[in-house]
Amino acid sequence: GVRLLLHGLCSNTTVKSLDLKGNNLRTMGAEALGKLLRQNKSIRSLTLEWNSLGMWEEGFSFFCQGLRANNFLQRLDLRNNQINHQGAGELAMALTQNSSLQELDLRWNNIGLLGGRALLNCLHSNKTLKRLELAGNNVPGDILKAVEQALDHNQDREAILSEAQNQVNILSKEVLSLKDEKNKQFMDFVDTVDKQKEEKARSEKMSAARVSQLQEALDEQYSIMNSLKTKLQMTEAALALSEQKVHNLGELLNAMKQEQNCVAECHFRELQQQKQEAADREDKLLHDLSAASEKNLLLRNQVDELERKCKVQQDQLFQVKQDLTNTTAELKLRAVEAEERLETEKRRFKQSLEDMESLRVKEVDRMTQHMEASERSMHNRIQRLEAIRISLEEELSQVKAAVLTERGQAEEELIKVRSQARLEEQQRLEHLKEKLRLMTESRDEAQNCCLKQKEMVAEAQAKAKQLSLYADGLRRRLDELQQDLDSKEEEKVTELNKVKVELQEQIGHLEAERAAQDGLREKIAALERQLKALSSNHREALLDKEGEISLLLEKLRMKEAEISRVREEEAQRASFLQNAIMAYVQGSPLGTHSSRK
Repeated sequence: GVRLLLHGLCSNTTVKSLDLKGNNLRTMGAEALGKLLRQNKSIRSLTLEWNSLGMWEEGFSFFCQGLRANNFLQRLDLRNNQINHQGAGELAMALTQNSSLQELDLRWNNIGLLGGRALLNCLHSNKTLKRLELAGNNVPGDILKAVEQALDHNQDREAILSEAQNQVNILSKEVLSLKDEKNKQFMDFVDTVDKQKEEKARSEKMSAARVSQLQEALDEQYSIMNSLKTKLQMTEAALALSEQKVHNLGELLNAMKQEQNCVAECHFRELQQQKQEAADREDKLLHDLSAASEKNLLLRNQVDELERKCKVQQDQLFQVKQDLTNTTAELKLRAVEAEERLETEKRRFKQSLEDMESLRVKEVDRMTQHMEASERSMHNRIQRLEAIRISLEEELSQVKAAVLTERGQAEEELIKVRSQARLEEQQRLEHLKEKLRLMTESRDEAQNCCLKQKEMVAEAQAKAKQLSLYADGLRRRLDELQQDLDSKEEEKVTELNKVKVELQEQIGHLEAERAAQDGLREKIAALERQLKALSSNHREALLDKEGEISLLLEKLRMKEAEISRVREEEAQRASFLQNAIMAYVQGSPLGTHSSRK
């Protein structure tokens, strides 16, 4: 019946405790128990009291072989089973290889001196047995004391192992928390870098918009200059018409001279016919002719002066044209240079951004490699600590007092290391708070700079509006001048019609026209001065814009230096955390044991 019961329990996975007290199992039952211990993995407690298993040597040896192969049984009760010293030897051989049994009750058997020695010898290799009852076995007292000491050593070893395992778990948890915190800090740093990049992109967009506005203002200035050029061409055409009119007046004067010559010949012929009749009349006529010739000479001199003045005006107009072409060429060259400079600055800024991105990627790769290397070194150190733990377990039976003192010192050092780590963590938090404060200040400064740039853009727009109003005023002035020229042309037409009647009135009109030309010359000079003032203002505006661009570039360089400084601080903080972890691991109890060894 026992054999069938135990055969059914071999594949059972729910029974934790089995009590077969007083069932007279004998050889077949002992063999079935050995098979059960080999195959079953769920039974933790087995009670075999009052079964006389020690009387059957073959069956008990088979039972001991099953106990040797079992690694799940924790409590075994073999009281009153008539186990002799040979059975105790079999049990001792089984216990040397068993690593799960914690309690063994052998009371009221016949173990004797030899069996007690065998059990004592097996305790040197068995480190899991904590309780061994040998009362009523005729075992000497010194062997019992030695067994108790060995069991105490096992209990102490188990306590130290549990404490070491707890410390290893605590250290692993702290290392994981440090890794998580470091990852969080790294992600915060990446977020700050991304935010700074976004701010730089926004500032770059604002600068591009500002440059486009400046380009539009330059285009407006170019359009104003083109309109002024067209108006100057119109004034040149008007002057050409006036020159043609002067030429026509010269032709009319030549015709008048020819008519006067004809009249003089007629008078001369009449005088020859009437010489004898009127000598006095002839003298009067000669006097009149001399006066007329003097008047003609005066008119010729005046016409020559007018021609010279027209040539001077033509030269002045040609000089004005050359000045205008030179100023337009200079403005075009400066605009091209400004565009090239802006393109080079844009390319340089893009290159710097690409360099920063590549540096950030390299830094991230280096940090990941560093984290992997630190993890590998931690695993190696844990393995070395496990080897040290195994070696320490072999020596714990001899140096128990020293281990206790060292454990107290290790606890004190652990407390010191924890306090130091807390202080360092507080300092690091203060440093991070200071860094956040500095970053907020830099952000406020950047916002102020953006507001100033917006104000400057508004001022530039107001200046552009003023320039447009000024150009409109110039257009109105040119229109008025054109109207004056048209009215003067009409007056000249009327004067030409009146030349045949009164030559003196024509001379007066010519003088009035000369005065009008002087006024035009003065207006042209005023326009030239205004053009020069506009060009100087444009140059000053370009210089101001170049200064603003240089300030923006300086701010970008400052931001890049600040980013590099933050990266250096992050690298220093990572090295500081690594050193703190290494110091913490070296200051743990296992590190102190290895150092003392």
